[in-house]
Amino acid sequence: MSSPKTVIAFDAYGTLLSTESIAKKLSSHFGQEKAQTIAATWRKYQLEYTWRLNSMNQYEDFSALTQRSLKHALSESSVSLSDSDIADLMKAYDSLSIFPDVSPALTSLSDHPSITAVVFSNGTHSMVSNSVNHSPDLAPHASVFKDIVVVEEIKAFKPAPEVYKHLAKSVGVSEDDMGRLWLVSGNPFDIVGAKAMAMNAIWVDRAGNGWQDELVQGEVGRPTAIVKSLEEVVRIVEDASR
Repeated sequence: MSSPKTVIAFDAYGTLLSTESIAKKLSSHFGQEKAQTIAATWRKYQLEYTWRLNSMNQYEDFSALTQRSLKHALSESSVSLSDSDIADLMKAYDSLSIFPDVSPALTSLSDHPSITAVVFSNGTHSMVSNSVNHSPDLAPHASVFKDIVVVEEIKAFKPAPEVYKHLAKSVGVSEDDMGRLWLVSGNPFDIVGAKAMAMNAIWVDRAGNGWQDELVQGEVGRPTAIVKSLEEVVRIVEDASR
């Protein structure tokens, strides 16, 4: 009898897709320096809105939150855009650039049939599938992913426990066997959420700043592994399964 497959769930935004790359689009309106500030603020409020909704047991889809957080970021910088320019930015969000290490990592992963790879995101299925299947950077690797798992069905966001249970159910893993699941994310809150559910979690620390999140003490609150590049992920997962 063959051993059960290991599942690697790749977070989308901030892990595969660079949310900072939207600053290039913003720079055509505001210049590079202000665009960088707006892009960072946009991402900050995009995440904050999800956490606030989780706390209130409410849900709105990620596309709506992304647009609202953009408007919040623009207002905080004392600038504005027309409705058509905002719509154009939202369209650009479906074709974000990937990080440089993504392409070689996914190419390597395609040579490991014992590993099932999925995308696991707060984004709507439309947003994420557009990025995976139509983004010039990511589309060449779309076949690596066996599924796109998003939170629309359960109407909650990471790091709510039910989100990780939903991932397990979606890939056919029982809640008693969560250790077969490996989350790969550049977002510390996502890592802590997965670890709290007994998953393995690899934090992508491209900046090399080291783990700084102190919300949960002990091993439960720390990544299973820390990498500077996604190219290290397959080796870590394979070594752990031996």
